[in-house]
Amino acid sequence: MKKIIVFLALCLGVVAQAQETYRFAERDTCSLYLDIYRPAEGSQTQLDSLDKPTILFVFGGGFIMGERSHPWQLPWFKTLNDNGYAVVTIDYRLGMKGVKVGKGLSGAYKASEAFKNAQQMGVEDVISAVSFLLEQKDSLEIDPYNMVIAGSSAGAIISLATEYEIVSGRATGLPEDFNFKGVMSFAGGIISNSGAPHFTKAPCPILLLHGTADKAVQYKSLEFFGKGIWGSSWLANHWKQKGYDNYCIYRFKDSTHDVAMYMEVLWDLEKAFLEQNVIQGHARCIDALVQDASLPHWMSISMNDIYK
Repeated sequence: MKKIIVFLALCLGVVAQAQETYRFAERDTCSLYLDIYRPAEGSQTQLDSLDKPTILFVFGGGFIMGERSHPWQLPWFKTLNDNGYAVVTIDYRLGMKGVKVGKGLSGAYKASEAFKNAQQMGVEDVISAVSFLLEQKDSLEIDPYNMVIAGSSAGAIISLATEYEIVSGRATGLPEDFNFKGVMSFAGGIISNSGAPHFTKAPCPILLLHGTADKAVQYKSLEFFGKGIWGSSWLANHWKQKGYDNYCIYRFKDSTHDVAMYMEVLWDLEKAFLEQNVIQGHARCIDALVQDASLPHWMSISMNDIYK
């Protein structure tokens, strides 16, 4: 299905094209680049006289693979551009590439430090990208203070972890007053080796989309002796207990890790979140269980499949 969508999009010439590419960081092992996709000519870049945010996208791939502008993502970028949103897609270092992960829960536990380090490397690279955009905001005509970070799978993990570090005051390298205008997480969570995440203040508006049968990124949580991953369901329940009221979670009943690839499929939910929670600033809290047999199903993948 995914290959068919990409093939048709390419044939019909309906994919977005990155107008600009910039190097935003130099690491010991690689250079990191970002692509900018500008809003389509004639699209509405404001809503109620308010500028629409830029979408900063962090790709998925289990911290071992992926591309900032993979062809299958381009139709979604075009949808965003056609609706007046600029898109910035970024590289980050693949911290699990070449790391051996044993089978089952014991293998994941033994690799817990590597997983945490991979997440942290991604967070550092997101912060570098944001810092570059802050430095170049006038020449690039992009306002990083009006930006929503969105991620798929490993990219969703990085996105949520970055927001957690920002609200916890640990995001070194960013201005003290910086925060995203929102987060969109497609099958994400937060990795920790020091117990469950604990938000001491409300994060920015967050959209969580996750399959209840996801075996690659835990929908609830998976913890051994304080090390593990806390998924979308756990995070939403935590925020509910804290009394935070500006998050939306859609729990896709019996769906697997397919939800990590639902960016184009779930545009209506994203549009409502962007317009109401982010742009208009409504404190809008939704907790919905979705059962929809028409949603596409590509594969059922587990951690063992990714790190075999």
